[in-house]
Amino acid sequence: MRNPAVLNLAAVIIILLITWRLAINSFDVGEKAGNVLETTTEPKCSLTRVCPSDHFALRISSGAANVVGPMICFDGKIIMSYAMNNVGAGLNIVVVNGKNGTMEKFGYLNMINGNTDDILAYLKEIKPGMIVLVASFDDLSPKMTDDIREVFVGMGSTLIKSVKRRDSWVFAGRAGTENKSLFEKQTVNDDKTNIYEGWPEMVEMGGCIPKNQTDLKGSL
Repeated sequence: MRNPAVLNLAAVIIILLITWRLAINSFDVGEKAGNVLETTTEPKCSLTRVCPSDHFALRISSGAANVVGPMICFDGKIIMSYAMNNVGAGLNIVVVNGKNGTMEKFGYLNMINGNTDDILAYLKEIKPGMIVLVASFDDLSPKMTDDIREVFVGMGSTLIKSVKRRDSWVFAGRAGTENKSLFEKQTVNDDKTNIYEGWPEMVEMGGCIPKNQTDLKGSL
């Protein structure tokens, strides 16, 4: 007859092994579930990939001729669009906090009938560190001045000085920095390449723009 103490010890060892195995399996399942959640996260603003945690997703489309308005999406939310009926002829602009993504203001600057002094003042009031998203609609040239162009140069634009009558233009930059922006596109008004009568093709871009890692001088 076997020693009861030996049997009890064997039973304890078996129970410990089973418990350990269940714990390992449970950990594996939890880890796999976490990986599934990470890989199934949907990209924002119709991008093809998920942006890193220290970046914001964006997509900007210009207007098409003077018929269909532009669209501006930031961090998964469409802020301005033709369907939302909150766009207008000229510069459609969204200003957001570069650190936390909080929207500061949005609207459109009328570049056809607007007051150039008011337009310039609006742009100069944008605080350093703010991310600025811009989409053209209709014609930007009637009220475009060298001073207005220089403000966008100060946000990182390299194309604004070449934007002319009826060009399509989209841009994302940062106020208070002289770093050249990677987020800018232009379609030139040219009778040889225009796809609409007297108007160039709309222009669109999307990507992941870095968050501010530190406050820029003068930012709040």
